[in-house]
Amino acid sequence: MKIAVAYENGNVFQHFGKTEFFKVYEVEDNKVVSSEVVGSNGLGHGALAGLLAEQAVDVLICGGIGGGAQAALAEAGVELCAGAQGDADKAVEAYLKGELISTGANCDHHHHEEGHSCGGHEDGHACGGSCGGCGGRTPITGRNAGKTCRVHYRGTFNDGTQFDSSYDRGEPLEFVCGAGQMIRGFDAVVADMEPGQAVDVHLMPEEAYGMPDPNAIFTIEIAQLPGSEELEAGQQVYLSNQYGQPFPVKVTAKDETTITFDANHEMAGKELNFRIELVEVR
Repeated sequence: MKIAVAYENGNVFQHFGKTEFFKVYEVEDNKVVSSEVVGSNGLGHGALAGLLAEQAVDVLICGGIGGGAQAALAEAGVELCAGAQGDADKAVEAYLKGELISTGANCDHHHHEEGHSCGGHEDGHACGGSCGGCGGRTPITGRNAGKTCRVHYRGTFNDGTQFDSSYDRGEPLEFVCGAGQMIRGFDAVVADMEPGQAVDVHLMPEEAYGMPDPNAIFTIEIAQLPGSEELEAGQQVYLSNQYGQPFPVKVTAKDETTITFDANHEMAGKELNFRIELVEVR
């Protein structure tokens, strides 16, 4: 059996489509007997699946990965265990013990949240699939799929309120189209655009951040979560599950003994509007 880990400096690399190295472990009797680091030769996410198949890899352990790459791996017969982080060797050990749970395809959306870490809490909860918009769907296709795209965009809600803009930052957003780095509706539009073209698009929640998941709202005892005494309702923080995987949550309620968190994305259930201008494709 062979297990490959998206690899960088001893740790699990978090962006599968940009992986430069894999650490490949040879496993016998559920124990690692040897390992080597191999280069990806700059291949894109679809070709990476083929590379792993050529290496006779049975299982891939990685951090972030999109639906398109997940489909390519499934077609190549490679089992996926996504959402891992930290020390690569320990991730493999956890997998062999049955203690590493895959998050499946996960998203790195069009803008990144900033939060405050609560620390490595042992009793965190999984986010219940609140990522929305990418996992397990038909891969994005189009002239730009698999290519690196640079776009300017402005995002607004239906009432005209702006929630994000690359124009305001003065720098286009760069991503690999179809690699699961973007919300699905955004990705699908860019896949068929031409450089210099600008389009306006309206996205329903299913093509953006999904609908809110009631299972992603949970209440725990403050005594079980060291550091939560200082948290307040409305605060954005990060928790860790039992495998050390972080996920963002919002404090929605707190009393003397319990605290309630919501792991749904803050824009789950919302319709979004984008003005997208394709600057460059390469």
